[in-house]
Amino acid sequence: MPELFNPIGEKVEKVVPAAAPNGTTGDEDEKVVDEIESLCMNCEENGMTRLFLTKIPYFREVIIMSFSCDKCGFSNNEVQAAGTFQLKGAHYELRLTAMPDFERQVVKSDTATVKFIELDVEVPAGKGQLTNVEGLLTTVIDDLAFGQEKRKEEAPEVHAKIEEVISKGRKMLAGEGFPFRVSVDDPAGNSFIAPDPRDGVGKWEKREFLRTPEQNAALGLADTAPADDLDEQGDIIPDQIYQFPASCPGCMHPCTTNMKMVDIPHFRQVVIMNTSCDDCGYKSNDVKTGGEIPAKGRKVTLRVRTAVDLARDILKSESCALECPELSLAVNPGTLGGRFTTVEGLLTQVRDDLHNQIFEADADAAATARTNDSLSSSEKTRWDEFFAGLNAAVNGEKEFTIVLTDPLASSYVQSLADDPSQPDAQMTVEEYDRTEEEEEDLGLADMKTEGYEEDAEKTEKSA
Repeated sequence: MPELFNPIGEKVEKVVPAAAPNGTTGDEDEKVVDEIESLCMNCEENGMTRLFLTKIPYFREVIIMSFSCDKCGFSNNEVQAAGTFQLKGAHYELRLTAMPDFERQVVKSDTATVKFIELDVEVPAGKGQLTNVEGLLTTVIDDLAFGQEKRKEEAPEVHAKIEEVISKGRKMLAGEGFPFRVSVDDPAGNSFIAPDPRDGVGKWEKREFLRTPEQNAALGLADTAPADDLDEQGDIIPDQIYQFPASCPGCMHPCTTNMKMVDIPHFRQVVIMNTSCDDCGYKSNDVKTGGEIPAKGRKVTLRVRTAVDLARDILKSESCALECPELSLAVNPGTLGGRFTTVEGLLTQVRDDLHNQIFEADADAAATARTNDSLSSSEKTRWDEFFAGLNAAVNGEKEFTIVLTDPLASSYVQSLADDPSQPDAQMTVEEYDRTEEEEEDLGLADMKTEGYEEDAEKTEKSA
């Protein structure tokens, strides 16, 4: 059981679950609300704090805390993660296109930052919340509206600018501002925006990231690894494994990273990296591609028909989006990181990662999977159908198409043609011009590749 704190910061040493009517502790038959008498910060009389441990669908367990005072009527609600910091930080982004998207559940931990991108409003880290997108946006608008009358008299210009934001936010709530995006960025990894099996590419995105030293310091995590610099090495020899010391992003203890360069025939060289920690069990695998940035992106379409197709090697880079229309599967760039595996291995990883979030069980053990209490029957039916299709594809019982769209042309699917220089009958490879949005996301829009020597000389002279 993690450490618990009531709304005024007092540590709760031990919480004993109340007995259920049948004499059990409540875990088997009903959820238990624990009550703790605590001080009201408004009237300084004693009020009541209620703690409720629950499971958020697709996410993890959280503790919902509610304080109320019968003497003065003051109340407060808060959410705390029922566990420790995650091994990596998490960034979620949702693109709202219709009114039902406002109902998406959101967990905002006390270390998370929320941003409504088109509104250009950011909610800093603070009080934890369990709400939905509509609740978040409503809170933002109400907070901005508070004190507007006073601003109108003291700072008319500030009042006018804030009024524009409030007006735009209310139009969004009324359904007049679609599409727009909301993001949740949490270095502790304990925040969340709910997905939906009907989401396509660009609708919902989750991206994990390694915390910076500053973020670790803010979370109270100290770096215990030595800060020795690595000696410069000569040329990297293909297929040779190199090892160098690193710090585990989970527990910050010293660990080892293995690196190997692999030459993929008819493609390019890639670097495969693996990190494992003996202290906390953390493991990660990643693939990095190198070389110059191509002039165009690349789209690879593979029609998977047999078990031979499932065994094809596949390289999905960090910048690549993956789609399987027949399986209603869409994976945004950056979600899985770089992966060098087989078609079957890639699908299996996608299935298992998502299944563990929703059903807390192995994807192959669907009959014994334990679902979340707040998962509606209609949602469960949609997810069951989704995973049934994925299982059939992984087992070679269903034909499907896999589409890799990579603006950096760094992804690859093995060709089975007798002559590698000839096209594969089941695979289509086409180049395309990157969109302005892709250029912006990749940082290429402002990149200057010609005349930069003259700019450098001017900068030196001016200095």
